[in-house]
Amino acid sequence: MQLQRPVNEGFLILDYGSQYTLLIARRLREIGVYAEIIDGSRQTAPSEDFHFHGIILSGGPDSVGEEGARSLPAWVTASTKPILGICYGMQLMAEASGGKLRSGQSREYGKTHLKFDWKDLPAYAASLKTLLQDQIVWMSHGDDVEAPHSSFVTLAYTDEKVVGVIAHREKPWIGLQFHPEVQHTECGEEILKAFVFDICKAPRNWDSSQMLEASIDRIRQNVGKGKVLMAVSGGVDSTVAAVLLTRALGAAQVHAIFVDHGLLRKDEAKWVQEQFHLLGVQLTTLDKKKEFYSDLAGVTDPEQKRKIIGRKFIEAFEEFAKGHQKEFTHLGQGTLYPDVIESAGHGAGAKVIKSHHNVGGLPEKLALELVEPFRFLFKDEVRTIGRALGIPPLLVDRHPFPGPGLAVRIIGAIDAEKVRILQEADAIFIKNLHEHNLYHQVWQAFAVLLPVKSVGVMGDNRTYQDVCALRAVTASDGMTAGVGDLPISFLVNVGSEIVRKVHGINRVVYDVTTKPPATIEWE
Repeated sequence: MQLQRPVNEGFLILDYGSQYTLLIARRLREIGVYAEIIDGSRQTAPSEDFHFHGIILSGGPDSVGEEGARSLPAWVTASTKPILGICYGMQLMAEASGGKLRSGQSREYGKTHLKFDWKDLPAYAASLKTLLQDQIVWMSHGDDVEAPHSSFVTLAYTDEKVVGVIAHREKPWIGLQFHPEVQHTECGEEILKAFVFDICKAPRNWDSSQMLEASIDRIRQNVGKGKVLMAVSGGVDSTVAAVLLTRALGAAQVHAIFVDHGLLRKDEAKWVQEQFHLLGVQLTTLDKKKEFYSDLAGVTDPEQKRKIIGRKFIEAFEEFAKGHQKEFTHLGQGTLYPDVIESAGHGAGAKVIKSHHNVGGLPEKLALELVEPFRFLFKDEVRTIGRALGIPPLLVDRHPFPGPGLAVRIIGAIDAEKVRILQEADAIFIKNLHEHNLYHQVWQAFAVLLPVKSVGVMGDNRTYQDVCALRAVTASDGMTAGVGDLPISFLVNVGSEIVRKVHGINRVVYDVTTKPPATIEWE
């Protein structure tokens, strides 16, 4: 049995495949209203158990009108609720009203200057006038609205004469060609607030800092006197979930399982065991390093690595669970809302961003009821609950760590020696960030072992050893990321310490690429 949604009113976000769809939901929650994401192609209106104040149409990769492109469902156009169309969502709105679109003539990506024209501003949108002044916005489109229907007014153009904002003359429909949810749009948050509170008249109903007691109540209602088998990785999400379940049910009703696949940070397995003991959570560690290394031998493709690691994790967990199945009634997981959405692959033409082995895989085989206290939450909301539970900052504020671990930070084939080399280098980097009070000035930092050897000289001897790349990024959510502005003297000292202390590395480089065009992780 999955936990019910935290609240029963808010906003619906129709997902058309944009990389920023999840960001829209996060932004709405940050300003104080609950939001959920549904399939943009869904042909039936949501059930009445969720009252929505407005609808937001996301961006997406399709071209409106092309074969297979996702369209606007009839229940949306028939709705009397206010609608905000973003990028592809605006194009759908314009096309459904009889407007003319064009494709590939005025592509715009990144920061773009927008100029406004306030003639015939509809009365319902009056609160936007002080916000939609000439400004820099974030664009990401190849198609655009060439000519809206006469039922719409055009309120803004880019320097390239692309229609930037439209509004229906009578219905509360607003279209934005740009992305207000991206932090690079100057007044993005204020625009969303005006839509939510002024146009939709929605009440504030979301504060993640108040979720703790409600979460405990729901867990007790769902589990009762049952016993939970909890899958943990040592990361923030599963750790907070394990502590929350233990707080709600008591230590005797929760048992955490930690699979040591040998691809963790240096001394991570020992550290996790110590921390869970201090937190009062029962923990069993399964040492599966040999099995993981064996199955990963010679594998270089990153997606194949992920699939092997996911499969081996499930096998290890199932092996333990089947031997103790009569003891447990529920399976606990630290699944987040982004995991659910990314694994869903909304829409017939949508692509699954990445598979998550903790979304629907284990319960089917184990015949246990599912407990996912964070299924509707984002990571920053989980951190808030973790702090409310009294979990120490060294745990709740840790940098993100990929599920496949160091397997996707070793470029190429994996073996125990490469893992050792990378663990040592990464530990030196992170230790220095802490010592110089730089750890919390970046969103994520790590080392990568490259499949490149470099000539060097140590003493009077020639060396031919591996190259290590250091990566540090700044971000608010990971959707976009800048380069961590670490002092060059700091990087020189870290590089020197790595080369001196880590046998096998003779050169260190620093990754200075933003996201986009790169991703944060290398694989």
